[in-house]
Amino acid sequence: MARNIFKEIERRVMNEQMDETTRQKLLGNLLRMKEQKINLMITGATGVGKSSTINALFGEEVAKVGTSVNPETMGIDKYELDNLVIWDTPGLGDGREADNRHSKIIIDKLYEKDRNGNLLIDLVLVILDGSSRDLGTSYELINSVIIPNLGENKKNRILVAINQADVAMKGKYWNAQENQPERKLQDFLEDKVASVRRRIKEATGIDVEPIYYSAGDKEEGYMQQKPYNLSKLLYYILQHTPEEKRLVYAQNINKEEAMWKDNDDLQDYRAGVLEKFVESVTRGMAIGGTIGQAIGSLVGLGSVGRVIGTVGGAIVGVGANIISGVVDFFEGIF
Repeated sequence: MARNIFKEIERRVMNEQMDETTRQKLLGNLLRMKEQKINLMITGATGVGKSSTINALFGEEVAKVGTSVNPETMGIDKYELDNLVIWDTPGLGDGREADNRHSKIIIDKLYEKDRNGNLLIDLVLVILDGSSRDLGTSYELINSVIIPNLGENKKNRILVAINQADVAMKGKYWNAQENQPERKLQDFLEDKVASVRRRIKEATGIDVEPIYYSAGDKEEGYMQQKPYNLSKLLYYILQHTPEEKRLVYAQNINKEEAMWKDNDDLQDYRAGVLEKFVESVTRGMAIGGTIGQAIGSLVGLGSVGRVIGTVGGAIVGVGANIISGVVDFFEGIF
């Protein structure tokens, strides 16, 4: 049976020595975190690798078991993973008539509200094709369909990611053995990131921070190539997600360590991912005083090893035990 991060935290709260008032407050805070829901829209032109990205992030074959939704949103695939709901939109680039129809579907979904009257979609992940020189369809999608209809806080509700970095420049400068771009390809991809950022800024006035990655490749159930910068992609997704909702992702991310290993060396993204989850628990579980200080002191550490070391050493008590449960949950992944 798959482990459940919320049950792990609950178990530690129940087993810890504390007064009953504190215990009930912690359990109440945990329940509120458990009830959070994330709606993630993933969109892009046809063939950019939306399904492979979903499967890389959240587990093998997720995108093959989607359910069609009602006629008002016909064409959007919906994947429900506990409290994580992924909306996989139809790709653009299949003709003007189809693009107009699909654009309307996307816009209608962006304006949809939840039962509390808030916009349903928390974050839109727009995927571009790193191997293509013609990104006209993608710019049309971002500049004319997504950003104008995002409502308030546009900058924090859109993430642009360039997939298929491994086959950019026809794959000539991809080091397959090391699973990373050589210097010439890296420069090309960084130039593409800068170009995408500039084009979106000029058209919409919105600053975005695109990243590049590769979702990897599987054929007949066998991994032909591992992902690259997948930890970076997850880190940026978490960064664009409200703190109180981040732990929803924790329950559903791909549990294969190999999927997260290969990234650029600009930052320790695997440690960063863990820190983002720790921040979520810090804000969601802390009730002030000793507990808040104990948990809060763990945030901002520079590596997974230091997180684990601090939990096991200097920090003691309820807060440390809760965070230790989070760290233990990700052991062997990050």
